[in-house]
Amino acid sequence: LVGLAREVSALTGSPLAPAGFRYIYRDVKADVALASISGGTDLISCFALGCPWLPVFEGELQCAGLGMAVDVFDGEGVPARRGANEEEGRRGELVCTRSFPSAPVWFWNDPEQEKYRAAYFGKHAGVWVHGDFAEVTANGGLIVHGRSDATLNPGGVRIGTAEIYRQLDAMDEVLDCVAVGQEWGGDTRIVLFVVLREGCALTPALGRRIKDAIRAGASPRHVPAVVAAVPDLPRTRSGKVTELAVREAIHGRELDNVEALANPEALAAFRAWGESQASR
Repeated sequence: LVGLAREVSALTGSPLAPAGFRYIYRDVKADVALASISGGTDLISCFALGCPWLPVFEGELQCAGLGMAVDVFDGEGVPARRGANEEEGRRGELVCTRSFPSAPVWFWNDPEQEKYRAAYFGKHAGVWVHGDFAEVTANGGLIVHGRSDATLNPGGVRIGTAEIYRQLDAMDEVLDCVAVGQEWGGDTRIVLFVVLREGCALTPALGRRIKDAIRAGASPRHVPAVVAAVPDLPRTRSGKVTELAVREAIHGRELDNVEALANPEALAAFRAWGESQASR
């Protein structure tokens, strides 16, 4: 076991892209057991990880962790498994359907467990929703595609979108904004969409001011790779901006509950922007 352990290399932070696998085996070591893993500090464990006696497939996490009832759910809470005639698996929410030995059982200062339930079990009763998009592969492994919630994860660093929005509150030119993660170059980059006051244009100078304000008020990690202007933001019928709808639109994916939007026509600008990026 000691000899075997010396040949195992685990990576975490963000899903290792296929190009990362190719780099390791080409330029680092040809016979290392490379383990891309997915878990969290809060669960002190991994939902998916490596196994020394299973084959390594490019871009995949090899298997579920011991004691972890891992699955992938669609929007209705149904397992999004690969169909018999499908070449690719279907993406869904990475979930754990049963309790596990290292699961947290409460939060401090949360006597009624309202925050605890909302954090993990608010989407599907009794099912831990981890906040990642994933798919089960034909090899029995998993591919993790990135965050499914409002948390950004560029380069494996988790960033809350509210931290970005706060920096723009004092900018008169910006009426509203939304930040999402775009899958780009095997990683995720932050894209900030802004709705500008009438008569304002997104000039290079204004773009620099926006980025400078975010850098100064938050950190260099929070600075978006791209700032783009749009005429409107999609909102729910209660008036809340929906980041997930924007993210799905720029990737050309269908939204499960478009009927919940008060202004679904606002998505057209984001779809068009996403298509323009894909053609580059």
